[in-house]
Amino acid sequence: MILLGLIAFAHMQAHIAALITLVVALCVAIFGFTMPTGMALEAAYLGALTGLFPIGWIILNVIFLYRLTVENGSFKVLQDSIAGITPDRRLQLLLVAFSFGAFFEGAAGFGTPVAVTGAILIGLGFSPLAASGLSLIANTAPVAYGALGTPIVTLAAVTGLDAFELGAMAGRQLPFFSVMVPFWLIAAFAGFRGMMQIWPAILVCGVSFAVPQFVVSNYHGPWLVDVVAALVSMGCLVAFLKIWHPKEIWTSPALRGRVDNSAVTPRPASVGAAATPAGFRHHDSGAVMRAWVPWIILCVFVFIWGTQTFKDIVNPLFFPKFPIDGLHNLVQKVPPVVAKPTAEAAVFNFNILTMTGTGIFVAALVSGIVMGYRPGRLLRAYGETLWVVRYSLITIAAMLALGTLTRYSGVDATLGLAFAGTGVLFPFFSALLGWLGVALTGSDTASNVLFGGLQRITAEQLGLSPVLMAATNSTGGVMGKMIDAQSIVVASTATNWFGHESEILRYVFWHSIVLACLVGVLVMLQAYVYPFTLMVVGG
Repeated sequence: MILLGLIAFAHMQAHIAALITLVVALCVAIFGFTMPTGMALEAAYLGALTGLFPIGWIILNVIFLYRLTVENGSFKVLQDSIAGITPDRRLQLLLVAFSFGAFFEGAAGFGTPVAVTGAILIGLGFSPLAASGLSLIANTAPVAYGALGTPIVTLAAVTGLDAFELGAMAGRQLPFFSVMVPFWLIAAFAGFRGMMQIWPAILVCGVSFAVPQFVVSNYHGPWLVDVVAALVSMGCLVAFLKIWHPKEIWTSPALRGRVDNSAVTPRPASVGAAATPAGFRHHDSGAVMRAWVPWIILCVFVFIWGTQTFKDIVNPLFFPKFPIDGLHNLVQKVPPVVAKPTAEAAVFNFNILTMTGTGIFVAALVSGIVMGYRPGRLLRAYGETLWVVRYSLITIAAMLALGTLTRYSGVDATLGLAFAGTGVLFPFFSALLGWLGVALTGSDTASNVLFGGLQRITAEQLGLSPVLMAATNSTGGVMGKMIDAQSIVVASTATNWFGHESEILRYVFWHSIVLACLVGVLVMLQAYVYPFTLMVVGG
């Protein structure tokens, strides 16, 4: 709460707020939870390392690639090509933030989709607040299956439940929101009337994502859910836009109903019948293809780096593990947080070769060479990028230090037990527990590690389906993704809107709360109300 207050109300820069909050968390852990000072510092150190690798490593390299494409002009051609598909800002938002972003979530996760889509939306002329906030709202429904199903696979590992059943259960919850979120996204941008003007396209976008999401998760497994659903959604939306166009073309890049004049590239703030927004022009097919090449290369490398086969081949070559002395196996989780006393490992896995950020780095180098950059210029550009994102890296390191400290000190378990004491209302609060976990840690995977076991144990004590409750930790958690400080810093960095994290947080906060509560309502229905109870597996 201190962190959110400093960012949202004190308008403090995110890296300063994160460092102050980390100091407060250290005091709470040491004096409130009697954690030895040395252990508390070691936990913060482990979290900071985890923040830089893999998350900061991803952001640094995505921004590096983006800056290369801007410098050589190919990004301008790319944004013109997107405008050529549709000049309507609302439809561009669906295509880029929801469908294209879902592909990157499915392939890489860990902040990649917000970084990529935020940068593209800025290039299209969206205001920084719109590009940041709307990218965060869009990156919700796909999160539970991010990085080739990592959150679900991790949840299975910590709960002892079957990964297929957990993925299938999540696939019986999230499709409702996969249809809802595109409508929510456009309403947040253009208002209810603006949303209703393009409802057929929104419905195509959402349904063409939700149906494959359900089918793949229930009949194949959790690994390729987002990748398949995103590709189907993009294909269906582009095909639909070839035969359908809105009566009015929305050309304003700013958020409706807000004084938001911070757009990087000014665009006419009006709704009309213009064929193409001002400042965009048509390019020959060869130029358009060359402009997309860096992003196609990025997709290929990110997908390869995300496969387990690649990890199994490469990790043995260089996969050092560094146990954190003074912390490793010295903290013990006990019932009712876990089924039996378990020592908490504290190991930093520096699997640099298979980190998603390394795949992005290689993709950026290959793309730079393809675009005609010399090695010396690539080296200077990388140094310039590192300087640009320095405060963001500090913030991410501090935030993960904070999240890791709360885990090892027992703060998170204390909060979780408070939610577990809600009795018959636990299905509703189960979603909010997942939301809290992601808000604290910045990761649906980390939230599942924190609270997955607690969700199962509480469900068994209350006579509820452990699969339902464990899956809800992940599906409720996706709605917390838009407000965690890590994601907000990624968004502000991608949109070059440093120092405005408080505005982004205030914009997305209530969207996050309401959507999380709606997940809770759905889970209550699945737990107690026929015919929703028929959706429950593993009961």
